[in-house]
Amino acid sequence: MASPLLQIENLQVDFITGIGATTAVKEISFTVHRGEIVAIVGESGSGKSVTSLSILQLLPSPPARYTSGSILFSVDGNKTVDLLTQTPEELRNIRGNEVAMIFQEPMTSLNPVFTCGDQVMEAIRQHQRLPKAEARQKTIELFEMVKLPDPARLFHRYPHQLSGGQKQRVMIAMAMSCHPALLICDEPTTALDVTVQKTILQLIRSLQQTEQMGVVFITHDLGVVAEVADRAIVMYKGSIVEQGAIHELFNNPQHPYTKGLLACRPVLHPKGKRLPVVSDFLEGRGELAMGSMQLAVSNSRPASEAAQLQTENCQLPTLIKVRHLSVHFPSKRNFLGKPLDHVKAVNDLSFEVYKGETLGLVGESGCGKTTLGRTLLRLIEPTSGKIWYEGIDLTARKRDDLKQMRKDIQIVFQDPYSSLNPRLTIGNAIAEPLKVHGLIEGRQQRKDKVVELLEKVDLKAEHFNRYPHEFSGGQRQRIVIARALALHPSFIVCDESVSALDVSVQAQVLNLLNDLKKEFGFTIIFISHDLSVVRYISDRIMVMNKGMIEEIGDAEQVYFHPAKAYTQQLIAAIPKG
Repeated sequence: MASPLLQIENLQVDFITGIGATTAVKEISFTVHRGEIVAIVGESGSGKSVTSLSILQLLPSPPARYTSGSILFSVDGNKTVDLLTQTPEELRNIRGNEVAMIFQEPMTSLNPVFTCGDQVMEAIRQHQRLPKAEARQKTIELFEMVKLPDPARLFHRYPHQLSGGQKQRVMIAMAMSCHPALLICDEPTTALDVTVQKTILQLIRSLQQTEQMGVVFITHDLGVVAEVADRAIVMYKGSIVEQGAIHELFNNPQHPYTKGLLACRPVLHPKGKRLPVVSDFLEGRGELAMGSMQLAVSNSRPASEAAQLQTENCQLPTLIKVRHLSVHFPSKRNFLGKPLDHVKAVNDLSFEVYKGETLGLVGESGCGKTTLGRTLLRLIEPTSGKIWYEGIDLTARKRDDLKQMRKDIQIVFQDPYSSLNPRLTIGNAIAEPLKVHGLIEGRQQRKDKVVELLEKVDLKAEHFNRYPHEFSGGQRQRIVIARALALHPSFIVCDESVSALDVSVQAQVLNLLNDLKKEFGFTIIFISHDLSVVRYISDRIMVMNKGMIEEIGDAEQVYFHPAKAYTQQLIAAIPKG
């Protein structure tokens, strides 16, 4: 076999803080060859991103310190250098030229004050010294290569004018601009729609094969790993616990942590069955049934049974009734500010939500699902139509009247960090709605209630006085669920509440929602772009496209026997691993 393109040997990375040193990566070793994709898999905090950033020395030093090891890279195919010993000038020549990186969040990686075309041009001219006109033409060709619509027009657009998938393609074009030998992809598809994700994965795979690049692909999504990678490295608490060819890792995992990651994916489990969690496997209590994918499919309901359940659902009491609901946003105004054109985010929708059910709401970004969820709670004002909640016309209610109803209708936002006040301890954040609505008088009584709620969501009383930044993403998601439950609502909207979570944390949150729903008996609208998660947790699924309903029906029926081509396309895009 040819010598490796990248060889990491005994790499250890520490972070030096005021209270001492923390080891983020512990003496790891692995190789990447030309023409192969190596995935690094693990939960948040496992060290996978630290490993990728170390390759190009992108970690700030201090606090980062490389205490041992080497990162050997084959430059121009004829000489090997240790990237950890390169000078800043030598690293500048390698970054973007020999080794390129696609970051997790393109919006924070792209400069908001420069057009997308200018930013890609800058990378080309920095390394290839091309005339401006030639660099511009090459940029447009790269935009065509990554399948951006109307490349000449997009050249002059700013990052905020592009969708998430389009921004990610601009980042790929920039990374590919100098034909690198090694491409590092750090969670490039996290929180993207399944259809956009599939396009990005196919694009990376196609470019990798055309250019014979080596690719390091970092992700926590094992479905994506199965779709794109040749080999996988599993990291846990800074160490490599297992590595091997993809088919070996999926069919015969050896380490309990790998088994736990594979087992807790919702797509593998029939509805109603509690999702296993990684800690069960680490403590020797978990069991991975191979062929679980077939188990989930075989447990799907026949079409006749699904139709019967749909009929039974319709006989349940109606909690929410929506008729001809539309929400339009101005997209173009004249010089006086008068709207000339509108975007129809929600376009003439009519449906019911039944008491005690979980209605899954799915669709691509821009389909109107978040707008619909917020409009049902009157956080966004409808343009036209009616919303009845338990027979009360919400659209006719004044703001002061709505305040009294807020305790019955709650929302769990997609990003828990931005929905929590960083200046309030989480105890006070959960107690605040109790105080506002006057449900519990007395500070100590409110504290006792908050502690009870924290314990309900698997947190502890000692967390009461901690601030949001002191918690992980999964813990913050549990905090906002506890806050939503504080008022004992009968209806909750969960807006992409598990989209950006690790698969193991996602399993814990889904189990928690199911447990709490059984205990408190509330109704949920569960918004997501992940159909496999929606199938697992929902009784019915409503599919949206361009502000309208494509289809609505029993979750198993829609997932396994979709009637519309758009739904079939969404399901076909789900990674099959």
